[in-house]
Amino acid sequence: MINYIKESYEELKNHVTWISLAEAQRLMVVVVVFTVLFSLLIWGIDSSFEKLIGMYFNFMKK
Repeated sequence: MINYIKESYEELKNHVTWISLAEAQRLMVVVVVFTVLFSLLIWGIDSSFEKLIGMYFNFMKK
């Protein structure tokens, strides 16, 4: 088990190509922007369905 951990650490340290900090920050901004946009889209759809279902039930009461 210890050997496996050592080999894993060695592979991560020397054989993995890591992106630069600037690239990571740029990608993080892209993810945050799309997350906010998608959240707003879902909120808009949810609000529309809420109003539509409310109108339907109000119509059915009458």
